[in-house]
Parts: sequence; structure tokens; C-alpha cells
Amino acid sequence: MTDAATPLVLIVDDEPAQLALLSYNLKAAGFRIATAKDGEEAVLAVAEQGPDVVLLDWMLPRLSGLEACRQIKASAEGRDAAVIMVSARSEESDRVRGLDTGADDYIVKPYSVAELVARVRANLRRFRPASSGQVLEFGDIRLDTDSHRVTRGGDAVHLGPTEFRLLGAFMERPGKVWTREALLDRVWGRDIYIDTRTVDVHVGRLRKTLCTTGGEDPIRTIRGAGYAMGG
Repeated sequence: MTDAATPLVLIVDDEPAQLALLSYNLKAAGFRIATAKDGEEAVLAVAEQGPDVVLLDWMLPRLSGLEACRQIKASAEGRDAAVIMVSARSEESDRVRGLDTGADDYIVKPYSVAELVARVRANLRRFRPASSGQVLEFGDIRLDTDSHRVTRGGDAVHLGPTEFRLLGAFMERPGKVWTREALLDRVWGRDIYIDTRTVDVHVGRLRKTLCTTGGEDPIRTIRGAGYAMGG
């Protein structure tokens, strides 16, 4: 079973050797990997798989990296992904153009694999802090991913693994409305086929446990949409 808590990196490059090299090294660094060979495939992969980071080559067939970046950042699935543009274009005007298109970072070829992995981790700290060992806080709730501990008002809250991952997803993006399908993908993984009502059951357990030591329910139900923390 794939660990859905492990960040997913989508590598977009039309050179097979480069895809293989990056896939090998990012897997070795502990990431899940998806690949795409052109811009159109990249946009589709983002919609279907919801990666946490997109390594996007500028020069791509069918749809350029710039246009793919625009479409990815305009989509619901890609809005919260970190897009790292990879290009041999080193002029300042090219960097500015890439970042203005919506890219969150820009790496110039040639680069070292160690630098690229470091950039991926740095962007994850911004976009998905629960995956990078940071302590998350919302109101009086505190979640430490390294020690796997949750407290509320200083009191320990004992959560099962699924509820812990659910809480991590909510606390990464306070106010974000998560559909049941999106929570299934993030918490259980895309390779697991279970009923969306399972999400309701686990959200109910999470709510009950969080309120055991007192305090208001921090999770909102948005009718016809899903759930959100606060907001």
C-alpha cells in the first residue's frame, strides 16, 4: 500500500534519460513519483493525481512549460501545488517571465541533483508543512509530525493513524474546503478504493476526540462540498 502521507512529485520532461534520473533520485530521497512527457499530459496528471510538487521543464512538446504552468495554477487541483520551473534559460528576464506565469521557484540547467532535492523540500515546507516535520498550530491545537503527537490546550489528544493524517491535512490549509474525494486521495491514497462515506466516519471520530478535553469543534461541514478547519 502506498503511503498517502508521502509527498507526490510530478516530473515533467520529454527526455527519457532525465525522467529516469530524476525519478530514481527523488524516490531515493523518499518521495512518491509521477511522470509526464509533455505539457498537455502534465495538466491532465495534475488534475488526476493532485501532486504536491511539479517539476516542470520549460521546453515541452504539445504545450509549453509556461502555458502548462498557467493552466496548472488556474486549476483547483494545481492551485496548492508547488510548481518548480526547470530551464536552460538563465537570463533574468526569463526567470521573471517564469515566475510571473505562476511558477513558485525557478532552477537553471545544469543543476546538481542535491540542489534540486533541496529545492523540492524547501517548497514543501511552504506548501505542505505537515510533510516536512514542522509543528502545526491552529487555535489551541498543536500537531507535531516528528513525534506524532497532538495536544489541545496543553492536554494530549490520542488519535489513530488515519485521524492523525486527516488532522494534518486540515491544519496544513486552514479554511480550505476539502471535498471527500480530495481527502480520500490525500489521506488514503489514490490506489485505495473505498466509499466516500468512510471519510465522514473518520471525520466524526476526529471531531469527537478533539473535543474530549473541551473546546469547540474546529471542523466545519460545508453542505454539498465537504469539510474545512476554521474559516
